Amino acid sequence: MVRRIFSSWLDLFLLFVPVAVALELLKADPLLIFITSGLAIVPLAGLLGRATEHITTYVGAGIGSLLNASLGNAAELIIALAALREGLHDVVKASLTGSILGNILLVLGVSMVAGGMKYERQTFNRTAAGMGSSLLLLAAVGLVIPALFHFTASDRGAQVEHELSLDIAIVLFLIYALSLAFSLKTHRHLFQGETHDAHDLGEEPWSYRMSLGVLAAVAILIGLMSEMLVGSIEPAAHKLGLTQVFVGVILVALVGNAAEHSTAVLMAMKNKMDLAFGIAVGSSLQIALLVAPLLVFASYLFGAPLDLIFTPFEVVAVTMSVLILGFVSMDGESHWMEGVMLVGVYTMLAIAFYFLPA
Repeated sequence: MVRRIFSSWLDLFLLFVPVAVALELLKADPLLIFITSGLAIVPLAGLLGRATEHITTYVGAGIGSLLNASLGNAAELIIALAALREGLHDVVKASLTGSILGNILLVLGVSMVAGGMKYERQTFNRTAAGMGSSLLLLAAVGLVIPALFHFTASDRGAQVEHELSLDIAIVLFLIYALSLAFSLKTHRHLFQGETHDAHDLGEEPWSYRMSLGVLAAVAILIGLMSEMLVGSIEPAAHKLGLTQVFVGVILVALVGNAAEHSTAVLMAMKNKMDLAFGIAVGSSLQIALLVAPLLVFASYLFGAPLDLIFTPFEVVAVTMSVLILGFVSMDGESHWMEGVMLVGVYTMLAIAFYFLPA
């Protein structure tokens, strides 16, 4: 059974789980704790995703799709909740931005390059791609409105800005729920494409009880590692000479999405670009329309409301990336050069975030 669970090369990084715990107990250098806990989250996020995939084989396609949609970004949500509880609102918002940018530029770009090197032309569902791009553009509008309000009507005060952010979060959450009903129920036939199950990962299905057990155990470990990661962000960023925004946009986002990155690339190399595109864009949608609103709601439980006022650079970066995604996906085909362009945009944005002042 152990061999069936730990079958991916990413699982080697699970060795960092006890190392991170030991360093935390020994009150070691925060930089070492930050690195080891971050590396430990990578395989744990992968196990969380695989356990979800195995559960879907027992609950049917409809509920399975809903589970994937709900738990697809559980690792990112847990990390963000830990940061939210510590009051690191800038890190939370930066990690949301980084996850969106990382998925639609880096993950999709690398997938297109990897798949394009093996196949001259790959295709994906144009309807799903168009729907995803439109919803992401709507999410970008949801980011623009609070920022625009902040810079044009800041005299109204923080209380009004928090109320505006809460109202927008409610709208985004409702749109996400309705988009699930649209794609999984009323217009499901328009989104039918390749299916994704455990066999795509080269694994035999786990039992239902084993899948639930792994899901629960991994969620607890991710929570523990997230607490360590978040607790060491500020001293680690200071020691590395990095801003908290760069740490959130690039490093934290990469940690939370690493497992999805590898899965999307694997699907593209198997000429299943439909799945690779769905993983990348679907994950960004969940971050923008589900995770972000949930974090706003949760912030009220912690007594420190989170607003959706992102920096002008973050707003422009997300909007520009969504528009680029729309142009790349409009023909329903991809090749390696399109992937190079997406990765190039991500690299330029990462460099710009590095030089942004604190």
